[in-house]
Amino acid sequence: MSHSGAPRPATARKSEDLKGRVRIPGDKSISHRSFMFGGLASGETRITGLLEGEDVINTGKAMAAMGAKIRKDGDIWIIEGTGNGALLAPEAPLDFGNAGTGCRLTMGLVGVYDFSSTFIGDASLSSRPMGRVLNPLREMGVQVQSAAGDRLPVTLHGPKTPNPITYRVPMASAQVKSAVLLAGLNTPGITTVIEPVMTRDHTEKMLQGFGANLTVETDADGVRTIRLEGRGKLTGQVIDVPGDPSSTAFPLVAALLVPGSDVVIENVLMNPTRTGLILTLQEMGASIEILNPRTAGGEDVADLRVRHSELKGVEVPAERAPSMIDEYPVLAVAACFAEGQTVMTGLEELRVKESDRLAAVATGLKLNGVDCDEGETSLTVRGVPSGKGLGNRSGAAVKTHLDHRIAMSFLVMGLASEHPVTVDDSRMIATSFPEFMGLMTGLGAKIEA
Repeated sequence: MSHSGAPRPATARKSEDLKGRVRIPGDKSISHRSFMFGGLASGETRITGLLEGEDVINTGKAMAAMGAKIRKDGDIWIIEGTGNGALLAPEAPLDFGNAGTGCRLTMGLVGVYDFSSTFIGDASLSSRPMGRVLNPLREMGVQVQSAAGDRLPVTLHGPKTPNPITYRVPMASAQVKSAVLLAGLNTPGITTVIEPVMTRDHTEKMLQGFGANLTVETDADGVRTIRLEGRGKLTGQVIDVPGDPSSTAFPLVAALLVPGSDVVIENVLMNPTRTGLILTLQEMGASIEILNPRTAGGEDVADLRVRHSELKGVEVPAERAPSMIDEYPVLAVAACFAEGQTVMTGLEELRVKESDRLAAVATGLKLNGVDCDEGETSLTVRGVPSGKGLGNRSGAAVKTHLDHRIAMSFLVMGLASEHPVTVDDSRMIATSFPEFMGLMTGLGAKIEA
């Protein structure tokens, strides 16, 4: 694993105009699900554009440990699935490293099987709460063993026959919704998930694409009711994974902040449940031009032309959080260079990400001269449009807490601040965006690791 061994600090320095065209690696959420659904479906699934970061590869290894045959031929991943309901008991613990999505979704997928499966991960993942997924699984009849209070390591053993449930998701979480739906795949009858606040809907779209009998109804208040008929047949598909909007965020914000920049980012997923950052930046005055909008594999995709912009502070509505939950660290960096103050609310989910992202961002901003306030579920940033005084001339490093998005966000900050910005470790960037350093320096960014 790339984040074992000695830390590898990295430093970003004030850069001149970023220029060029880049293609972002495949979307992480869709890549995880491609491996999972392809490994479960009957017949062959062929995937291009897969994100080959450690998190996704760990999901592939877990599916292979349960009977899927996975190989790579050139740029194409080819999967021979087991067929729905036919996963095999893994002979060893399933190690998800840093992959929260892979771990939580696979718990749902395999937890209802009448055999034991054990889930382990790295120090960061082992500190993250799993009860939000384990509680609905318990309702379905799954036995849960964890010595650490619903944290990893966790062992699950499904019942002879799982119970279909109706589950109202208590927080805005695509992972919880998806885990329950995936458990429903091997449960007789109808599994129902009620989602008061819409979150990313890749699970629903992709399950329908693989042939699941799944319906979605949305009432007048926006509450979604998702029904899945269990024990149906899934059939292998051809999937071209679009570019990850969460990874897109880093070169996008960098181009907005570095004077003279003009960058085109190709093949970006534009699913409306994932574009909150773009909307927010446009409200701040960002020049983001949407080029060649199109549909690929049931998803909206486009190219983005991004140019340096003078940003103004805004209030980001709390209800936008589910559509940009992973992008708040880099939005906070953009806010450092905006005129006035930016207020972000509804951030409670940031407390339970790879790190306590809210605390990590606020501490890192203050270390680099930013005037900001951290609330229980909010962050307020007062910007300095010129970047004067921002950064850390002494070279003190931001503590990343093994969190890839904290590392990348603060490296973006250093490209526009007066003084350099250093992060204490850059190895974990490989979990989601292995190409980050090469892509950014190729545009002209001054980053040294």
